[in-house]
Amino acid sequence: MHAAVIVFPGSNCDRDLAVAFEHAGAKVSMVWHKDADLPDGVDVVGIPGGFSFGDYLRCGAIAANSPITRSVINHVERGGYALGICNGFQVLTETGLLPGALRRNANLKFLCKSVDLRVEDCDTPYLKGYEPGQVISIPIAHHDGNYFVDDDKLKQLRDEGRIAFTYVDNPNGSVADIAGVVSRNRRVLGMMPHPERAAEPAHGGTDGKAMFDGLLREMALA
Repeated sequence: MHAAVIVFPGSNCDRDLAVAFEHAGAKVSMVWHKDADLPDGVDVVGIPGGFSFGDYLRCGAIAANSPITRSVINHVERGGYALGICNGFQVLTETGLLPGALRRNANLKFLCKSVDLRVEDCDTPYLKGYEPGQVISIPIAHHDGNYFVDDDKLKQLRDEGRIAFTYVDNPNGSVADIAGVVSRNRRVLGMMPHPERAAEPAHGGTDGKAMFDGLLREMALA
């Protein structure tokens, strides 16, 4: 499997994400945001955490208009996979590939700690390494992680089974405790917590590893 990790000015989790993909068995290409096209044969695009373009304007808004982003959108529209983590989730919502918006944390403070997530009953390759209802510990590091959708869109996400993760103890005020959502075809996941920072023993926890291992296993079977 071939993964592409997009690098924006201000990305600071790009290498972490690349290593997580590599340890799961993927070939990884690092792609600069000014490139117009993804490498040939890319299966999954990773949009990493960080502070793309210094979080000016709105978090992810400038990155959503970078040259490479059009290629990412085309990749998704062709049925490709994409994973946006933290700032990457913000980018995906700014492009419209995922619904909702990420607002300032309810307590107006930057949060950096491990939190408990509940794996929801969401039929997506990203969750095949977990059991529905399983509680996992994954780090967060964000100032604008307060996920918001209106009541109609929330009902749609619930009815369509598109909520991937919820917070056990909501740290940021996200509506319905949502920590991650998927696209209608289940191939695009956006989440605020950082599974790539919980993917090997040296991180102090490995609960994120199952996401990358499960995704690659499912894609190999597809």
